[in-house]
This record gives sequence, C-alpha cells and structure tokens, in this order.
Amino acid sequence: MTWLVVGLGNPGDQYAATRHNVGQMVIGELVRRNTIKLSSHKSRTEIAAYKLGNGENTQSVILAKSKGYMNESGGPLKALAKFYSVETQNIIALHDELDIPFAAIRTKMGGGDSGHNGLKSLTSAFNTAEYYRIRLGIGRPTGGQDPADFVLKQFSKIEQKDLAEFIMRGADVVESLITQGLEQTQSDFNS
Repeated sequence: MTWLVVGLGNPGDQYAATRHNVGQMVIGELVRRNTIKLSSHKSRTEIAAYKLGNGENTQSVILAKSKGYMNESGGPLKALAKFYSVETQNIIALHDELDIPFAAIRTKMGGGDSGHNGLKSLTSAFNTAEYYRIRLGIGRPTGGQDPADFVLKQFSKIEQKDLAEFIMRGADVVESLITQGLEQTQSDFNS
C-alpha cells in the first residue's frame, strides 16, 4: 500500500518559516529523520519516498510539497497521486489550523475546508473531501489582526521555543496514522 503525505504551504524562502507552511515543516522533519532528500517531480512537486515499518506491515510513503502556491496545490498533487496510483483514502494532508490552539494536533478523515485555500484546492482537484487531515494548530490572531496576514507571518518568539517539538510530534502523528490507524492515532495524539 502506498501513502501520499502532503505538506501544504507556499513556495519560496519568504514563506518557509511562516505559520501557513507548518505542514511543509513536518515534511522537512520526516525527510530529516528518514535520511532522504526531496527531489523535483514532473507533477510540479518535490517528493521523497521511503518505507515505514517492517515485514508484512511495511508501507510505502511518498512525501510531497507542491511547488505552487497554497491555493493551486490540488492539481499538482492530484497528478502525483495518479502517477503513483494512490487512492484518495491514502492521502494525508498536513495543514495549519486557525481553530486549534498553537501546538495542538487533531487528526481526522474528511470534513470541510474551514476557509483553508489549500484544502479547497485539494478537495476540488480530487472531487472529494475524503482524505486524511492532520490539523496543526496555529491559534487565532489577537488584537483584530487579519487571519490572512497572521498565517503569512513567522511564529512568535514564545511559539518558536516549542516549535521544534511541535513539528516532531506532527511527524510522529503521520507515522502513527499510517502504522496504527486513525482511531489509535486520535487516542494517542489528539490533544
């Protein structure tokens, strides 16, 4: 069985450390811990592949980041899923979530997009919302700041103290979802 793990975000150094790219930060952690490298794919994505588990329980995992902007990520990721014959129910989207406190993680199958342009693009491209979501909490802006501006800013100095651990936990959630399933992952990690 092949899994496609997608880190939603925007391309370029100016966005790399922003809240909107926390999903791509988790992809970076999975790349690091598995000693693999991302490389260009013809689907306008960067990918890396590895095996998770051992024996009969070994799973093939493809990590992916779109080279396009958040609101255009569906097309390239659909092309990538088609190339590797990955079923929609084996797609895991990692994304920032305003409605969850910073560093909290929630995992679910399907659902709405809550105004998230990356999820809108994925759902539109795949013509279904039935894929896994790992919702990485970034919290809501305070003081009337526009959420669209908030997500494109870097994490605060206070948040940065806990960011590495948050990203590592996000990677743990991906691996748990693939090896242990949704119910066990929700029990272990939904905080």
